[in-house]
Amino acid sequence: MVPIYTLEKPGFINMIKVLDPRYVLPSRKFFSEVALPKLYNSTRQRVAKELEEVSFYSATTDLWSSRTMQPSLTVHFINNDWTLRSVCLQTAYFPEDHTGEIIAQGLKDALNSWNLAEDRLICMTTDSGSNMIKALKDNAWPNLQCFGHRLHNAIENGVKDPRIDRAIGVCKKAVSAFSYSWKKRRDMSEVQAELGLPTHQLITESPTRWGSRQRMIERFLEQEKAVVRVLGSDKKSRHLVPTWQDLDVLESINKAVKPLQEFTDALGSLMLVFHTSNQCSICSKPVSYSQRRKTQSSRKQ
Repeated sequence: MVPIYTLEKPGFINMIKVLDPRYVLPSRKFFSEVALPKLYNSTRQRVAKELEEVSFYSATTDLWSSRTMQPSLTVHFINNDWTLRSVCLQTAYFPEDHTGEIIAQGLKDALNSWNLAEDRLICMTTDSGSNMIKALKDNAWPNLQCFGHRLHNAIENGVKDPRIDRAIGVCKKAVSAFSYSWKKRRDMSEVQAELGLPTHQLITESPTRWGSRQRMIERFLEQEKAVVRVLGSDKKSRHLVPTWQDLDVLESINKAVKPLQEFTDALGSLMLVFHTSNQCSICSKPVSYSQRRKTQSSRKQ
């Protein structure tokens, strides 16, 4: 997805001319005032009609920091064809303070705008933020805190140790040295070829990406020999070479956290609905009733 002003960029205009010189590119005003509103209205009508037939539903919501402070609301339900559906209803501008009271009212308004009755809400899943928990409590809505988020917090609390902090700090500084220097990346490629290592780039940790720290450490250990040689060959970066104690700690962290990270990834990529008696778990891919019957039959066999 790109912003509308892309239409006015010379590079984009030239690309369209190369693809089809006869094509007349609509104006930016056309997309902002005609095409996008029409698409939004037709999509909203279609979704609203589908929601009219919903007896009960669950929901997930999240609020993250950006230049526009955006909360999202997604509903999950089983339609009349016994197909599990997940529909993102909105991602809205939210300039107010992120207090529990204001978030609670915002969620109420969101459900009302889609004519979704609160008494049909089975559960709403959120992160573990105190403001989100208070919002659900103020609305007297059933709340389930995201298991993946709680697991992430547990891991973060479990690795709070001065030795771990030091080792991770050394790792992050070394990775940054390669991120900001094309010469070091070039030298690393040459050393990788010489040592027969995979030609992978180092991974930078992202605070908002769960598991990015483990992936950073794992890749750092994979490329340890190349990293040490490149950093050690330059006196300006020689101090960034990790000690054997740091490497030992990083090995231990990776060994302990990797299975949990794999489990978290599995939670985020479930593609089936697994049935046990009358219970089912929500996932991202619609699964029809016939598919579930086939799954149950295969298990019985």
